[in-house]
Amino acid sequence: MLEAKNGEELLRICESENISLSEYAIRIEMENREITREEAYARMRDVLQAMKDGANEGRAKEVYSVSGLIGGDGYKMQKYLESKETLTGDVIVKAMAMALSSSEVNASMGRIVACPTAGSCGILPAVVLSAGERLNKSDDELINALFTSSAVGMIIGRNATLSGAEGGCQAECGSASAMAAAAVVEMMGGTAKMCLDAGAIVLKNILGLVCDPVAGLVEIPCAKRNAAGAVSALSTAELVMAGVSSHIPFDDAVTAMYQVGKSLPSSLRETALGGVAITKAGLILKKKVFGDEE
Repeated sequence: MLEAKNGEELLRICESENISLSEYAIRIEMENREITREEAYARMRDVLQAMKDGANEGRAKEVYSVSGLIGGDGYKMQKYLESKETLTGDVIVKAMAMALSSSEVNASMGRIVACPTAGSCGILPAVVLSAGERLNKSDDELINALFTSSAVGMIIGRNATLSGAEGGCQAECGSASAMAAAAVVEMMGGTAKMCLDAGAIVLKNILGLVCDPVAGLVEIPCAKRNAAGAVSALSTAELVMAGVSSHIPFDDAVTAMYQVGKSLPSSLRETALGGVAITKAGLILKKKVFGDEE
């Protein structure tokens, strides 16, 4: 199968072959790695299990980062969820708890899936798992959703960047949210075009988000951006399933994200030399971690 160079070509392939984004990604995986469909599913099943572990560990107990800067928030959100006093509902709150959990596991040097990066590792698992639970999806259906997300991620990676150091947090949490939104839309029965519309809307909404990790660690404000990214993906999926489309095509949104990322000064691209990293509180936290070391 021809590997799509952009979203427009991806849609053309899916429409001509009458296949979904997940089926496209599965076929590409089989061809590129020279493996069977069963082997492709087995590999992704391992990914799904690692995602489940990361999304659940920080909800079952308090997990703290090695630096001590973050921790315990996934557990707090889970306890809040169990109180049944939420404003936005179980799916949203559970997704936030899962996103925070994965981020905390990552910062504690635990095992996570960088999807597409370690800094944004909580978004896709949180969205797919919380939506999958709400929609009563099987593990195989969740695996299909992960393949859907990979189809979107491949296009972004090919035409822009997934790196915060190159494109700001919009390239990390933004891409992860776009991938997750597309996955949920397909899980809900949306078309390939609707999936890409969801990705485009997410990217537009997060355009310009800087990468400014306090003390240079992927903890503050990264963990909470994972929670926000998960909410963005889920709410965007609802928009698209209601019939809302993106006036800016997916490819244009990806191009815009890349151009904006390139335009950001280096101080706002993961160097910890701008944004919240150099606020009064940010510098105090840096000193707390590293002392007087420079």
